[in-house]
Amino acid sequence: MATSVSHAQRRPPLLRQAIKIRRRRARDLQDPLPQTTKEIEPPSHHSSPEERDLLYEEALYTILHRLGQPEPNHVIEASKLLLYLQEAFQVQPQEHQRMLQRVQELEKPIFCLKATVKQAKGILGKDVSGFSDPYCLLGIEQGVGVPENSPGSRRRQKAVVRHTIPEENTHRTQVISQTLNPVWDETFILEFEDITNASFHLDMWDLDTVESVRQKLGELTDLHGLRRIFKEARKDKGQDDFLGNVVLRLQDLRCREDQWYPLEPCTETYPDRGQCHLQFQLIHKRRATAASRSQHSYTVHLHLLQQLVSHEVTQHQAGSTSWDGSLSPQAATILFLHATQKDLSDFHQSMAQWLAYSRLYQSLEFPSSCLLHPITSMEYQWIQGRLQGEQLEELAASFTSLLAYGLSLIRRFRSVFPLSVPDSPARLQSLLRVLVQMSKMKAFGELCPDCAPLPQLVTEALRSGTVEWFHMKQQHHQPMVQGLLEAGKALLSLVQDITGDLHQCQRTWNKVFHNVLKIHLFSVAFLELQWLVAKRVQDHTSAVGSRVSPELGESLFQLYISLKQLCQLRPVPSDRSKVLALDSFHRWFQPAIPSWLQKTYSVALERVQRAVQMDKLVPLGELTKHSTSAVDLSTCFAQISHTARQLDWPDPEEAFMITVKFVEDTCRLALVYCSLIKARARELSAGQKDQGQAANMLCVVVNDMEQLRLVIGKLPTQLAWEALEQRVGAVLEQGQLHNTLHAQLRGALAGLGHEICTGVRTLAEQLEVGIAEHIQSLVGVRESVLPEDAIVPLMKFLEVKLCYMNTNLVQENFNSLLTLLWTHTLTVLVETAASQRSSPLASSRLKVALQYLEICFHAEGCGLPPEALHTATFQALQRDLGLQAASSRELVQKYFCSRIQQQGETTSEELGAVTVKASYRASEQKLRVELLSASSLLPLDSNGSSDPFVQLTLEPRHEFPELAARETRKHKKDLHPLFDETFEFLVPAEPCQKDGACLLLTVLDHDTLGADDLEGEAFLPLCSVPGLPGTEEPGEVPQTRLPLTYPAPNGDPILQLLESRKGDREAQAFVKLRRQRARQASQHASRPGP
Repeated sequence: MATSVSHAQRRPPLLRQAIKIRRRRARDLQDPLPQTTKEIEPPSHHSSPEERDLLYEEALYTILHRLGQPEPNHVIEASKLLLYLQEAFQVQPQEHQRMLQRVQELEKPIFCLKATVKQAKGILGKDVSGFSDPYCLLGIEQGVGVPENSPGSRRRQKAVVRHTIPEENTHRTQVISQTLNPVWDETFILEFEDITNASFHLDMWDLDTVESVRQKLGELTDLHGLRRIFKEARKDKGQDDFLGNVVLRLQDLRCREDQWYPLEPCTETYPDRGQCHLQFQLIHKRRATAASRSQHSYTVHLHLLQQLVSHEVTQHQAGSTSWDGSLSPQAATILFLHATQKDLSDFHQSMAQWLAYSRLYQSLEFPSSCLLHPITSMEYQWIQGRLQGEQLEELAASFTSLLAYGLSLIRRFRSVFPLSVPDSPARLQSLLRVLVQMSKMKAFGELCPDCAPLPQLVTEALRSGTVEWFHMKQQHHQPMVQGLLEAGKALLSLVQDITGDLHQCQRTWNKVFHNVLKIHLFSVAFLELQWLVAKRVQDHTSAVGSRVSPELGESLFQLYISLKQLCQLRPVPSDRSKVLALDSFHRWFQPAIPSWLQKTYSVALERVQRAVQMDKLVPLGELTKHSTSAVDLSTCFAQISHTARQLDWPDPEEAFMITVKFVEDTCRLALVYCSLIKARARELSAGQKDQGQAANMLCVVVNDMEQLRLVIGKLPTQLAWEALEQRVGAVLEQGQLHNTLHAQLRGALAGLGHEICTGVRTLAEQLEVGIAEHIQSLVGVRESVLPEDAIVPLMKFLEVKLCYMNTNLVQENFNSLLTLLWTHTLTVLVETAASQRSSPLASSRLKVALQYLEICFHAEGCGLPPEALHTATFQALQRDLGLQAASSRELVQKYFCSRIQQQGETTSEELGAVTVKASYRASEQKLRVELLSASSLLPLDSNGSSDPFVQLTLEPRHEFPELAARETRKHKKDLHPLFDETFEFLVPAEPCQKDGACLLLTVLDHDTLGADDLEGEAFLPLCSVPGLPGTEEPGEVPQTRLPLTYPAPNGDPILQLLESRKGDREAQAFVKLRRQRARQASQHASRPGP
């Protein structure tokens, strides 16, 4: 019964030797360097000179006493094999000849044929039952040198064993009863002297025993069985039946044979007698070499294999190639011959290969995948009982040694398998697979039962190796000069190396270890390294303290960024509550924040000043209209935003204050830039006689400011205000972020906007003078010049200036300039139009000028949009110029058009109404008007009534000069008179269809002593009268009821314009009549307005 032991006693020696006990977290944070794990010394593959001589003798003896035909791909010539041995053992030619002669003088071995009768199939059934009871007789016939194709060859093959081989040299298998497919699997060692005249014989017989006829009839199954009974009755009792034989010349056999051979008959009867499965091996007994006499065959073969493989690997290394595990034909031939002659089992060969390869792997460089084949072979054939105790210990030691060596390589995998070598991941993965396969072997489990699980061993090796690698890197980065600044730089380099290593673990090595062992290397390495890094960083920041110089501040900032990148690699922990050493590391850098912010602003300010000082205020290109300083400024702001994103301070409240500082500095830089760039423009413009060059610089300055405004506007996105607002929502008052950051941004944008507007206003002022001069000169052009020609100088001036501005200004500033110029131009036009109110010619030119200016400023959609052009001022000016440019008759016509429009819009009958019927007879060119009645007239007399009558005129008078006014009869004291009178006007249809043509119905109150009073006016448009071309032919003429209206009480602008034309009698007469009607209407204060 096994006794209980403690955990420390049960720990295997391998684990104590190859892996350090995992250190505690408290000791991790201590500063002393850890003791380096003791390296595993690989077993030596070199032998002593005496052992090499014995081994060389063994190899020579194997080649000299070679038996059988060569295997495919094996070397046939002995001379090549001897030359290869001489090179592999590094033997001088004289020594080789001496040893070769000595081996040749040694006694020959006893040559043997190891024959295994496996089975047979398809043999003849000789018994009555249709089966046979087969057995085999076999042996070697010596001294019969019959050539293969000689006449006696066939007879010799048909001879039976008992007639050709002495009985003492004859071997017999067991009898397998009643079968046609017997299985024996019996092995026999058959000695022979000379392979050239020796042959192997095997006879297969059916054993016959004496049975009664009654028994045989009982076994009878068919007619063939009956025939066999008659045949057996004719032969001797108890005589065995011949089933077939196999005869082979030994010199035709290879060292190893495994084939099915046909059974040959003695006669031609039944030529197909089945097949027999035989295995042959040509072996030695009593070899005369010292190694064979003193050592186990397995041990000798192991040493020979180790010597030849070592030579193979060395040869490849000398040729700068890696050995792939394939032996050369010479080595494969020698090892095959030796294993065969020594009759080594496949298992012992695999075990020897494993021991040799596992030892050599620890001292020579070749792929670990070469170990997989012997592992597989041993696992397939493993039976512990077939090994002796010494061999079991040797095998266990090989497992322990390779595992320890493999763990030492894994511990140092960063240096042993560098990624600079392309196949390093594949080599490491191959090593892990070998260790996994080895640990899964039955032999490993039985011989190393106390070994810890492989994943645990590898994890411990990775932990200790990571710590050793860290301290090695720390020593490498140790500064030559002591000081806080140098220590910070060294620590920064160390953190960067650690981050790079973790990236490699994450991208490459983690996949290797996880695929093979399900080990998350990245998590193991990160957890180990972050404790070590945290201790060093915390010590360094404590040493720096709160008084941070600019140089130390820069060093600390770079260290902070590197730590931030390191923490971003943090694996997702299975335990969310687990606290890491680097958690809240930002607090160690809190004293350095003011230094970082001041350094960021100072660097940006210096760069802005330098950029402005070097700026020549020349556009960068045709499409890029700002100068170099605007580009540098954009880069400065981008760098500030990049610094803010790099900082990304975790504490929300402090992050808000840092962002406020960044925004404040950025806005301050923007205003400083505006002052600097304007000063630079004044500096470059001083002494410039070319005003155009000064305008160019001013354009560039404005464009630079506009570019700056675009950059400033991107601050909320670049500084991630939305994300910040979500973070600080719980710690700040509602609206505090908006009131602070957005107020800063609005102030900066307002300041920039003011500066831009000032610059654009200056450019506009330079053009406004020219525009005003051209407009004034437009009015003074002689009358013979057409308006379209008079506007040409103004348009050329604008074309040149606006094209220049469009070329030198960005679109936003150009549009602002156009807006200012358009407003100014309209103002000048309004003033000029007012001064030329009485001149239709001047007003006509101004009207054309307004049309062309609108087209010019719109520029086919590239200038100002229609809504920006069509301002209230523009619309009023357009209307006034349209009137001023018209002739007096056109104005009269427009007047009646407006009254007709007023008539159509009037629905109230507070002044009364008249009812008429009007039609036109085109055949007679007569306009027929039936004045039917009036109603609801105002009482204008003192008696409370009126004496109404209606005056009918066709207006405008200049269109109907020949037609006199008509009047109805006067009705006494009647507010609802019924006239029922008809009037006919002889008039062509053409003037009736013109705009403003109407029938004016003036309702008057007749006064005997004074002037008639006005009841109201009604306007019937002639274009709507039935019968005129374009209207329906009159049938039943409809009645038209027209409400009465008054003239406008404040004066009509058309009448005012006509009144200003003092030299036009027709206009003055028209105005006089209209003014009279207006006065008549205004006398009745109680009447409602129109």
